[in-house]
Amino acid sequence: MSDTSGLISLEKAPTMSALFRERVRLSPDKVAFQQYDIGCKQWQETSWKEMASEVARWQAAMLKEGLEKGDRVGVMLKNSREWVVFDQAALGLGLITVPLYIDDRPDNVAYIVDQAQVRILFVDGRRQWRRLKEAGDGLPSVQRIISISTIEEDDEPDDPRLESLNHWLFGLTGELITQEEGGDELATIVYTSGTTGRPKGVMLSHTNILFNAYAAGSCTDLYDDEQFLSFLPLSHMLERTAGYILPMMVGASVAYARSIPQLGEDLQTIRPTVLISVPRIYERVYGKIMAGLEKKSPLARKLFHLAIDVGWRRFEYQQGHAGWHPKLLLWPLLNKLVASKVLDKLGGRMRLAICGGAALSPDVSKVFIGLGLTLLQGYGMTESSPVVSVNRPEDNLPASIGTVMPGIEARVGENDELLTRSPSVMLGYWKNEEATQAAFTQDGWLRSGDKARIDDKGHIFITGRIKEIIVLANGEKVSPADMEMAVTMDPLFEQVMIFGEARPFLSAICVLSEEYWPEAASELGVESDDPAVLDDRKVEKYLQRRMAAQLTDFPGYAQVRRLVVTLQSWTVDDGLLTPTMKMKRAKIMERFREQAERLYEAHKS
Repeated sequence: MSDTSGLISLEKAPTMSALFRERVRLSPDKVAFQQYDIGCKQWQETSWKEMASEVARWQAAMLKEGLEKGDRVGVMLKNSREWVVFDQAALGLGLITVPLYIDDRPDNVAYIVDQAQVRILFVDGRRQWRRLKEAGDGLPSVQRIISISTIEEDDEPDDPRLESLNHWLFGLTGELITQEEGGDELATIVYTSGTTGRPKGVMLSHTNILFNAYAAGSCTDLYDDEQFLSFLPLSHMLERTAGYILPMMVGASVAYARSIPQLGEDLQTIRPTVLISVPRIYERVYGKIMAGLEKKSPLARKLFHLAIDVGWRRFEYQQGHAGWHPKLLLWPLLNKLVASKVLDKLGGRMRLAICGGAALSPDVSKVFIGLGLTLLQGYGMTESSPVVSVNRPEDNLPASIGTVMPGIEARVGENDELLTRSPSVMLGYWKNEEATQAAFTQDGWLRSGDKARIDDKGHIFITGRIKEIIVLANGEKVSPADMEMAVTMDPLFEQVMIFGEARPFLSAICVLSEEYWPEAASELGVESDDPAVLDDRKVEKYLQRRMAAQLTDFPGYAQVRRLVVTLQSWTVDDGLLTPTMKMKRAKIMERFREQAERLYEAHKS
């Protein structure tokens, strides 16, 4: 391994553009980013020196637009080095970056662009712009739209503001401009998902983000030859802080995955040492492992489960949670026969796998950790830039979200709410003083909205969402998120939402997996492509049994007694998911209200 001394401190680089300049100075010829070029069908590398040259050109183009310090500029691109070039060009000029999700609903993006008064907007192509324009009444604040995709001569833009990147940059050169001071000034406005209404613009300073990235880098050894693989959207603060700013501090290289469907292939090609993800990716891999295991011989299944059992014992022993056991002698053989072969599918050299954004199932954690992967769960929110706490390799308690990072405080307040305070906490919400005041306690702590407990060693455990607790008619309380996570461990259930507020029992709306439903339908003797069978009581009872098998660890009152079943996935486009894939519960309930009411009407009769 190379040295860890390349971690650049806030003293050396008080702004993100100063950090970029310092990284260029320290390692000009090192590979900064890797990206797949569809044209030549191969991965292309870009050095830090080449990045600096490109940033300078983009800055010259931005100055040509008459942009002034404090102006907001929007980026709606997939993860790419162009995303980083745009961000660094803007930050160096004192502009404020407004990241936008490429999969977000056009009306949502139009609202953000209007609320932030975005002056220039980078998009992937003309079609993307047209959808936004139609949704947003022309987006009058935008003076220039730059398309990364080439606009052909015979495909004249229908908006004089629309220009191709090549044309926008044509003939321009320049010197890199850096904002060296003003760490506490506004750097970016990041709009939250908006599960219950319009998104709010979280205002983050340079110091907010840099402090958070440096604290994260202090939680474990990171080396300048690390290879990150980036696939979480850069619009998501976890990816932006931990998958972009942190690697820049370390001097590591970042490769941009082509897509989620191609992720498996990219893992094999890039062979990352660090992976940052939300639970759904680990859950998908877990589901494929378990589904594949069912097709193996009884001996292969037995060996796999033995490997997990011994691997978990080994982990507990290394953590000091358990004593030595003779079974540990089997690990070298089981690692060779089972564990290493599974981890080879992740590239074969992954040192750290970070999970955040939502709770990760203990079953999933146990499998990956049992296979020998250092999987660390953490916790954060956009308003805290985002990481608050994380497990450490030497102090990893998978059931928890770890301990706070250096320089960050956490405590449990009223209603068991987790509260936090640190230099990473936001400046407030853009043009929303009322929401800003509501986000903090009277003594200045940031509210999380999550219920938590903290043990005597500082490990934090999330016990539920304050606003998402279901109170049944009998007064019993359940956390739907925990149950939903457990149910979706069965690959047959693609999406699940549990409901039952003030009702006599819990019910669920569930989306069945297109991949696994045909097999289940065949087992039941029904046609998988016949929508009518989804209302068949026999099918419902079968699905209830499978769901119940996933909920055996929950109390008796926390069981699902009726189901609404569909094969139509919930998406961002249909307004049922946020861009970060969180469920909009009220919208889903509204969509299925009639079917849901019938479940309880049937109970009354």
